[in-house]
Amino acid sequence: MAAIAAAVLFFIAFLINAADISTNDVFSSTNIMLLGLLALALHVAGVGGGWAARGRRR
Repeated sequence: MAAIAAAVLFFIAFLINAADISTNDVFSSTNIMLLGLLALALHVAGVGGGWAARGRRR
């Protein structure tokens, strides 16, 4: 799930950069790209995977 969010954030950052849209400092393409990298790092770390480890079954 976090990888999908990262892909969406990277796409938005690409659109802002490619279309040369002027935004304020909070929504610059660099900040959105960094949020995408954060989501990607969380995905690689295993956060938001959707599967919870259960105890041993007998």
